[in-house]
Amino acid sequence: MKDPMQAIVEIQALLRECRCCENMIPPVVVGQPVVSPVISIGQAPGDKEGPAGKPFAWTAGKTLFKWFSSLGVDEDSYRARVYMSAVCRCFPGKNPKGGDRVPDKQEIAACSAWLEQEFSILQPRLVIPVGKLAIEQLMPVGRLTEVIGQQFEMKFWGVSVSVIPLPHPSGASTWHRTEPGKSLLARALDLIGRHPAWQDIFPTNKPG
Repeated sequence: MKDPMQAIVEIQALLRECRCCENMIPPVVVGQPVVSPVISIGQAPGDKEGPAGKPFAWTAGKTLFKWFSSLGVDEDSYRARVYMSAVCRCFPGKNPKGGDRVPDKQEIAACSAWLEQEFSILQPRLVIPVGKLAIEQLMPVGRLTEVIGQQFEMKFWGVSVSVIPLPHPSGASTWHRTEPGKSLLARALDLIGRHPAWQDIFPTNKPG
């Protein structure tokens, strides 16, 4: 059986070469090759992430890593110990009406095949979807208030995982800065910090 780190490095190398979606704008953005029991799933990179060569490299990332700093985990530690995936790995382009274009079903399905391979290799125990588009790939979502602040036990591609959703840390969103979103976010982060898979990779950051 192939070493998991070697397998992840090989998958990421193939992923970087993927150009199957003609409306997506490369480069492919991937996180560090990490063998981890925790996977976070973002939505899709913005126009700044490609040049930066890493997910959550701009303003939303600053907010996201501020959230995890409340658990005693800084950005470098998070990137080094959590496998950072996404619904789509290329920049979808701009929406003429403003903001970034939402990837279509075919683009999401194409990238889902890569996520399935990552699940197969890593066998994660905790999945953290960030933002409604990411959460919707794992479960039905009406309103964020129905899923944020909760832990769900699910199975994907034969892998049993806990799912703890987070809202998107967009600066344009007020959801996570106003109630009830603010309190639900705090509850979600507490659940993440207490999860055994999280404690395995951040053993000195156990909540009191």
